[in-house]
Amino acid sequence: MSVFQNVTVIVPSLNPDEKLMKVVEALEREGFDDIIVVNDGSRADRLCNFPDPAEHPSCTVLVHEVNKGKGAALKTAFKYFLENRPDRLGVVTVDGDNQHKSADVKKCCEKMLDTGALVLGVRDFSLPHVPRRSRIGNRITSFVFRIGCGMKISDTQTGLRAFPGETLPAMLEISGDRFEYETNMLLSLGDYGIKLAEQTIETVYIEENQTSHFRPVRDSIRIYSLILKFLASSVIAAVVDVSLYYLGLVLLSGLLGTLARLIAFFIARAISSCTNFTINKHKVFENSDSVGRTLLRYYALAIPIMVISIGGVELFEYFIGNGIPIITTLVKIAVDVIMFICSFRIQRAWVFAKRKNKD
Repeated sequence: MSVFQNVTVIVPSLNPDEKLMKVVEALEREGFDDIIVVNDGSRADRLCNFPDPAEHPSCTVLVHEVNKGKGAALKTAFKYFLENRPDRLGVVTVDGDNQHKSADVKKCCEKMLDTGALVLGVRDFSLPHVPRRSRIGNRITSFVFRIGCGMKISDTQTGLRAFPGETLPAMLEISGDRFEYETNMLLSLGDYGIKLAEQTIETVYIEENQTSHFRPVRDSIRIYSLILKFLASSVIAAVVDVSLYYLGLVLLSGLLGTLARLIAFFIARAISSCTNFTINKHKVFENSDSVGRTLLRYYALAIPIMVISIGGVELFEYFIGNGIPIITTLVKIAVDVIMFICSFRIQRAWVFAKRKNKD
């Protein structure tokens, strides 16, 4: 069987213009014979731009009565595929704005079938015609993925992705209904043991991507939600730690003298770390494993990080430092930032990892 008979194309669309039909017709000319278009709650005046299955028998149109988001549209199509296309080997997602060339769609499908990996069609953001906001946005997201998650991805927001069929049940479990879903998908690949590959594609921007439904502020917050929630959890724990330490000094100093500092430190750190653990488990990483197992892993990480944080500053002072408070403080900030990044990566990959990826 050819790639066209093995792979189904999925095109999510909201309020499309005439470019959607250009995408469908180009795919048909390329030879794709099964195209699922998802109408994600489009306005009545835009319905004329969707393909008519009577005229385009290769097309199936699925409808959301109200807008649910790109992630929800993809999940609807994935579920439909699993229920109705048992003989097909995979799917490829394509944006409906005519910025993905049909020849590149075919290349991604062929690479997916050859490697068994989830294949990203990646663009070259160094080209002069790439809109500034797209170039900056991708560089920031790629940097965050590399530093925060240890993943080197050239194009984190590409909509051209080819999925082996066996990966789709996992895709349905991943959280997110809008643009953040595509980011969460990449973050979750390791949890499900899914391989990732890249295929270079032509970099096309029509009208500087003005027809994109991406909302820079709101959708960026959604995309970075995991890291932002982890940061918020750390800040909350820090506030609890400092507040309880101060309260302990006030209440205990008169009774215990210098010993009050040590007792206040351990009480504050114990309660603040439990606070941080609870938020991370239930709100940040949404982990459903037993408290006992994850708690042991959490403190197996938290205690060495605390020792390294304290020891790093002390070593600097011993070998290089000169006792200037501002220098010591800056060193502590630098060490804590490094420890924050390490803690995030280890908590995501080990402490609160999905059960499927446990040892």
